[in-house]
Amino acid sequence: MNVLHTRRAAVTLTAALVLPLALTACSGESEDSAAGSEASSSKASAAASEAAVDPMKAPFGPGCSAVPKSGAGSFNGMAADPVATAASHNPSLSTLVAAVKKADLVDTLNNARNITVFAPTDAAFAKVPKADLDKLLADKAALTKVLTYHVVGRKLTPEQLAHGSFGTLEKSELKTSGSGVAYTVNDTSKVVCGNVPTANATVYLVDTVLMPTD
Repeated sequence: MNVLHTRRAAVTLTAALVLPLALTACSGESEDSAAGSEASSSKASAAASEAAVDPMKAPFGPGCSAVPKSGAGSFNGMAADPVATAASHNPSLSTLVAAVKKADLVDTLNNARNITVFAPTDAAFAKVPKADLDKLLADKAALTKVLTYHVVGRKLTPEQLAHGSFGTLEKSELKTSGSGVAYTVNDTSKVVCGNVPTANATVYLVDTVLMPTD
């Protein structure tokens, strides 16, 4: 009996010693996990803040104010769709979208990979005399030539637009210049909303239709 009591006392003492140690260890793991989560959250917040204030990492330009704040036509919405589909949701690009459909370029643009599109806004097309625009829209070959001149076969960052010359799908070149958040294409067409992401392209909305040289 004395032996039995002694063994029970030893077990009780051992449990009393081990339990606080186990609780301390668990508490330490929880604190480490919480600290890790807090650090990760802090890093994510810092990255988000950096992207928000860095114009090179977000769409920029006065024309961006016309982009819807939510829905398929918003920046987030367009980022989920290929470029021709994304453009169809942007209220400033209705004429361009109609022209792309007339030229049967929807699938070509949507299936391309890592391209840049300089997208003329409705205001840009409005600068073209109506008779000339109607004639262009009625001539599929000429329309295709003009539209593919607005497409570069690789993604371009704003930094690359500072002073560049780029080959287009139309097989000739366009030139860009500028800095910060102000860029011009071919010395005549200004970027009004730049660095807009879509699923397969980077888009720069421009205020003048670009015409390839013959």
